[in-house]
Amino acid sequence: MKVLLLAGLGALFFAYYWDDNFDPASLQGARVLLTGASVGVGEELAYHYARLGSHLVLTAHTEALLQKVVGNCRKLGAPKVFYIAADMASPEVPERVVQFALDKLGRGGRSLKDSSGLMGLSGPGGLDYLVLNHLGAAPAGTRARSAQATRWLMQALGSAPAPSGLRFLLRPVTRSRHLQVNFLSYVQLTSLALPSLTDSKGSLVVVSSLLGRVPTSFSSPYSAAKFALNSFFGSLRRELDVQDVHVAITMCVLGLRDRASAAEGVRGVTRAKAAPGPKAALAVIRGSATRASDVFYPWRFHLLCLLRGWMPQPRAWFIRQELNITTPAAA
Repeated sequence: MKVLLLAGLGALFFAYYWDDNFDPASLQGARVLLTGASVGVGEELAYHYARLGSHLVLTAHTEALLQKVVGNCRKLGAPKVFYIAADMASPEVPERVVQFALDKLGRGGRSLKDSSGLMGLSGPGGLDYLVLNHLGAAPAGTRARSAQATRWLMQALGSAPAPSGLRFLLRPVTRSRHLQVNFLSYVQLTSLALPSLTDSKGSLVVVSSLLGRVPTSFSSPYSAAKFALNSFFGSLRRELDVQDVHVAITMCVLGLRDRASAAEGVRGVTRAKAAPGPKAALAVIRGSATRASDVFYPWRFHLLCLLRGWMPQPRAWFIRQELNITTPAAA
């Protein structure tokens, strides 16, 4: 009986991931703003979009790395490629980045005001895809066995009470760098780009992590930010549906990033292996182009997320199968 059940589940997953109706031609000429485009999955996303003929605005923190990626995208056939070096830790930066993209990818005569109530930018430009992939560095001690990481996460977001709604997120306020880069900047970019995406019936693509669905040990700041993203964009999807706003939101649940900084951050802590960047990036593009609600790469992450609902409090011995520890964490 167990064998039949597992076989049935396997067949369902195979059918789900096989029939994605992906049409590469749908991305030819698409206008894409991609963040975190200098390394890892972001770099591979840029190359895939370039091969498919999309118009690109790329942004990341390091200008030299961005210039290299831009040059490679041009060689791969991208019709238009622009870049803007930007540090998402600065609350003023998201507005500058979105305005730059709207100016560079404009097609003229497009109204950017919508009925969603969100504060957006007006101008001659337009976007078909906003791909949010940037990631802030975790502090030293994030995965140490102490309360240091949690204290660091709980830095004050400002002394005055926050106003209601999303508009306060567009104002410069004192806040944790980690939360600004890994959560608040995502909300700001979305709020600013949403009127243009509404006009084009475009897509929001959020590159997240398994740790935004399944919490694990020694990653509390990172996991908290990813859970916040999952909740925010899940709620936004429902609000857009209710208002008949035809903007797709695709949440991408990926494993450990295929980059040196990610590997170094978990060295000696987990046995998990990094997912290949090109394959993960292609899964993101296929899912977003078909307006899927969720993308899981590797596919087994979908099963893990389902299992979490059935087993919300796994025993310590089960968790330790993925960790290089044998003793309880110190307080």
